[in-house]
Amino acid sequence: QVQLVESGGGLVQAGGSLRLSCAASGRSFRSDVMGWFRQAPGKEREFVVATIFSRSGSSTYFADSVKGRFTISRDNDKNTVYLQMNSLKPEDTAIYYCAAGAPTIERLYALDKAYRYWGQGTQVTVSS
Repeated sequence: QVQLVESGGGLVQAGGSLRLSCAASGRSFRSDVMGWFRQAPGKEREFVVATIFSRSGSSTYFADSVKGRFTISRDNDKNTVYLQMNSLKPEDTAIYYCAAGAPTIERLYALDKAYRYWGQGTQVTVSS
């Protein structure tokens, strides 16, 4: 059974940092598209970042709202993806979800419906 488990959320002041982890189990996600989405209260789930690892290296796609502040990395040996969030803002407050299993088609990476597997989410709260 495939599982994605997020951790690392919490409460942080504006300008602070958090690192989220997404540990996958059930099968290897070495060559999969791995993504992070978030959902703030009263808003639709939105794309944050996606990464895909291939023989030629990794490619990463960021939402404009987090570009320059968030980075993503993956440890394929641990089947884990990390989201490093720096310079956090109150508008980053949301439940953050890890996702996997999207087709390797670039135009789909930002679409939540393209992802087959989801974690349960971890709350990130940024105070002003």
